[in-house]
Amino acid sequence: MKTIIAKAHFVENYLLNPTNPIVVNLIGAGGTGSHVLTRLAVINQSLTTLGHAGLFVRVFDDDVVTEANKGRQPFAEAELGLQKAVALINRINRFFGIGWKAVPRKFTERLIQQNPSLAQASITISCVDNVASRFEIAGILKSFQPEKSISLNRPLYWMDFGNSRYTGQVLLSTVSAIKQPTSKKFMPVASLPFITEEFKDLLSQADAKDDTPSCSLAEALEKQDLFINSTLAEIGATLLWRMFREGILMDRGVFVNLREFRTQPLKVA
Repeated sequence: MKTIIAKAHFVENYLLNPTNPIVVNLIGAGGTGSHVLTRLAVINQSLTTLGHAGLFVRVFDDDVVTEANKGRQPFAEAELGLQKAVALINRINRFFGIGWKAVPRKFTERLIQQNPSLAQASITISCVDNVASRFEIAGILKSFQPEKSISLNRPLYWMDFGNSRYTGQVLLSTVSAIKQPTSKKFMPVASLPFITEEFKDLLSQADAKDDTPSCSLAEALEKQDLFINSTLAEIGATLLWRMFREGILMDRGVFVNLREFRTQPLKVA
């Protein structure tokens, strides 16, 4: 009987034992991004406690805190009118004693053309609410040429979060092929596809999301249920934590249906 060898992705070795903090770009500080940022801070504290160099996070978002954000997103009355990225980063920096950076701008091709160094992040995490932004991020990352870069912070991975009212997904991709070791136990997979490539047709056919700002929490909850964002954040953070601690992935993402309490992992293939 023929033995079936499981496929696995071995994480870029530098992420496991870096000489400097791993640079992470978090794009979007709203429903999901605000929760992801807190999980990143917890991961950073845990990694540094274990002797790892930890993370350095930049948060990109040009939106401001509104009344509708309170409750579903972790913002307080005193933060109304503040830039989301600035409010979150200031709070995280004070609480954890770190020096992460807020960039109160949209992560766009124009911004990167003006300041190319802002694209230099080993891990890019997108928590955006429209298809066009995903394709723009994909274009920025795909323009990176690994053979011409000597930066330790060269783009390696892209983790994308997306959700509707009760469902969502977290998908991990590689920006370019990651060198894999030889293995008798697993079949190494060097490249994990972009969501914009693997699900291009579905994204292209998707209806444009109504991103008109909600005027109240009640209205916001009609668009996205109370815990879908934080649930996805926990799952995505678990996947990141596994990358750093185990260095090998059998799963590259998860689909979630909170209405039916179901999760479905997406295997490395």
